[in-house]
Amino acid sequence: MGDGETWTDLLDPDEAQIRSAAAVQLGPQVARELARPADPEGATRPTLLSAGDYIFGILLAPLFDHDRDVLVYQEVDLVITRDSILTVRKTPPGYPPFDLSGVRETCEVHGHYRPGMVAFHLVDEVAERYLDLLDDVDDEIDELEEHVNDWTPEQVRVKLSELRHDLLHIRRTLSPTRDAVRRVVDGRVDIAEGEVQREVFPADVERAFSGVLDKLLRSSESLEFSRDLLAAVRDYQQNKVANDQNEVTKRLTAVAAILLFPTFVVGVYGQNFDHMPELHWRLGYAYSWAVIVVATIAQIVYFRRKRWL
Repeated sequence: MGDGETWTDLLDPDEAQIRSAAAVQLGPQVARELARPADPEGATRPTLLSAGDYIFGILLAPLFDHDRDVLVYQEVDLVITRDSILTVRKTPPGYPPFDLSGVRETCEVHGHYRPGMVAFHLVDEVAERYLDLLDDVDDEIDELEEHVNDWTPEQVRVKLSELRHDLLHIRRTLSPTRDAVRRVVDGRVDIAEGEVQREVFPADVERAFSGVLDKLLRSSESLEFSRDLLAAVRDYQQNKVANDQNEVTKRLTAVAAILLFPTFVVGVYGQNFDHMPELHWRLGYAYSWAVIVVATIAQIVYFRRKRWL
């Protein structure tokens, strides 16, 4: 970092460590939030807001585990002043914490040591993660589309449920991240010290955040497109199930109709009245069988032409 400008990074600290490392006096609620354990489900709301003489931020970087087919979030909290930035990384259970090496390297290459620019590169990395994540989701939806006719209805239903759950989680974290960046671009996140307004995000940093906002807007559009694709697959699967049920109903109707006439014939000749000529006819038994067989064959031919069998 440059003179008078520091970047302090803490990994899974307690409240005492956070207060010791912070360049300003933190409020009790902010300190507790910074010391809170990681939430891999992404229930925490991302934000960037002014807290008096510093800016407090929460970032959630999505991480898609292809092997387990699970979406988790790596949390990075920020405390930004005009001259310093404190990052607090939280390790999600079973996964590594957010890797800052790429952000550090980018800052060194471009000479971006100001806290506002460091925050920009952090948020930019998160925005890239969302773009990559939605590409992965689109690949999952494409795979589902390819196999919707091959997989069993239960497999399709489970996959639809998992993807829908992931999209809802992405929307719940992407939207507040986009809104937080928009506040920076609109100049609504500042630090006030007495009567002097010292901006952590001056004009050049706001312009840089505009590029991040564009990425997040593209992610939002991609998210809506993915939801539409998933809805189309769901509708197709529901129509397919309904069509399959109709085919089964047709076959059952044809079978019932074929069995109806033999049942009728047997019922008629099973009445055992005395004045039934066929009962005393030597060929009556063969005659009844002939009627049943001919009628059954005729019905089978008819239903096969109708494609009900």
